[in-house]
Amino acid sequence: MINVEWAGTVPYIDSWEWQKKLVNERIKSPDLIDKLILLEHPHTYTLGRRGKIENLLWDETILAERNITVHRVDRGGDITYHGPGQLVGYPILNLKRIGRYGLSQIKTYVHDIEEVIIQTLAAVGVNGRRYDNHVGVWVEEADGLNKIAAIGVHINHQGITSHGFALNVSPDLSYFTGIVPCGITDHGVTSVENVLKRPLPITNILPPLLTAFEHIFKIQVETNIKR
Repeated sequence: MINVEWAGTVPYIDSWEWQKKLVNERIKSPDLIDKLILLEHPHTYTLGRRGKIENLLWDETILAERNITVHRVDRGGDITYHGPGQLVGYPILNLKRIGRYGLSQIKTYVHDIEEVIIQTLAAVGVNGRRYDNHVGVWVEEADGLNKIAAIGVHINHQGITSHGFALNVSPDLSYFTGIVPCGITDHGVTSVENVLKRPLPITNILPPLLTAFEHIFKIQVETNIKR
């Protein structure tokens, strides 16, 4: 079973502390049920373990003018943006308990997260896909292949996950011009709203996301979110 919570808008640093608390609780008590936090962040840039500071293009003045915070964190990947209109998910899962994750657990787990997002997008009419040697979910548009969801995870020695995914539903895409998203220079970013050419509230994404998560991870979802 997994408990899913829609937390609304949460400052990035608060959500990171929340994740660490949940992980530590499960280190001490491995039988605690899994948790999935779903939320939005205020404008934030995060750099993962391989993040290069030169991929942050805006200086301190612009960051301050746009109210953007910057954090270096322990997930995989380079630099990415979080902000209003983006659905962020932080699964706190005990992969050892789920049982099908072996030596390639990071690769398999990321593949499963990608599949959750691909199925979620399909449910709202967007054709998401994987892109060889690039983590995340992508969409083919008139100007080429653009990224619609970023994934950066951490798995500790006990097999407990943290960090997760960021799906662009209806964010202000101009904030991605302040970085080299995920360190990738030859592709752009897009959003569900951009692809569909119409607004789509984040809350409309939640039900198909939970259905996909339940299906892919073969885990019962416990939540107050209407489905």
